[in-house]
Amino acid sequence: MKKEIKLVFLLFSVFLLSACSLPGLGGTGDQEGIKIAGLATTEGQIMSFIVEGMIEHYLDVDTQVINNLGSSSVNERALLNGDADVSGVKYTGTSLTGELNQEPITDPELALEKVIEGFDKQFNQKWFPSYGFANSYAFMVTQETAEKYHLEKISDLEPYADQLNAGADTSWLKREGDGYAAFLDLYNFDFKRVYPMQIGLVYDALAAGEMDIVLGYSTDGRIASYDLVVLEDDLNLFPPYDASPVATKEILEKYPDLEGVLLKLQGQIDDEQMQNLNYQADNNLLEPQVVAQDFLKEHNFFEDVQTSEGGE
Repeated sequence: MKKEIKLVFLLFSVFLLSACSLPGLGGTGDQEGIKIAGLATTEGQIMSFIVEGMIEHYLDVDTQVINNLGSSSVNERALLNGDADVSGVKYTGTSLTGELNQEPITDPELALEKVIEGFDKQFNQKWFPSYGFANSYAFMVTQETAEKYHLEKISDLEPYADQLNAGADTSWLKREGDGYAAFLDLYNFDFKRVYPMQIGLVYDALAAGEMDIVLGYSTDGRIASYDLVVLEDDLNLFPPYDASPVATKEILEKYPDLEGVLLKLQGQIDDEQMQNLNYQADNNLLEPQVVAQDFLKEHNFFEDVQTSEGGE
């Protein structure tokens, strides 16, 4: 009798698993509407909700955001599997070396050209022009340090670097191409000492005076929280990580007006604006969806922006 009960329970469980799927993923479901894939980061979520808000404003179509997809490759898999139709944000440097498996490129225009071509040919997807911001590695200091040493770009550090303690992401210290070894070779100077740290801790360490300079992410909201100064990478050590939406050709054919909606966002969000949006979520604890909605309302959904095919 117990074996029969276990068998019935097992069959029932299999039925439930086949009838359901992870939230927003899997299953054939309703093929109408547009599904937007978002990353697990604050920035990834905000951008997905911005895309959702634009689509809902301009198109009479149901939308759904699938958030918390942990990486760009997982995000891409959702598009390839048909679980999503649009990626809220992808970054040139990440996708060039990740999904496309190519060598890093430091020229922003060339990197963009390569991902546009690669996603078209390999994945049948359209990589749109950049939103206007890039989220890349960036050296940063406090306002006091910037004023003391007259710092605006990384090269300005050379006369003083041997007096400064630096904190950097542990993985960056071993990273090839744009890591610590490449930094030493390109900029031709070193710091007094470089401390390996978790990337999430560098901002607090800098603000607390435990570090003189740190390597963080260029659009992190904590830059605004602590009023930090991001130094220009004047010798182009770091590959470009320009941010763009990506859509499948299938969804663009199904909803032809979608292309024009996404093109309205071209060049409309710079690094400082993205920092501020992240700050509102991370520091002021607003939900990313609320941050996105407020941003779109403030800019009237970019209704005055004129677009042409291809974003020219």
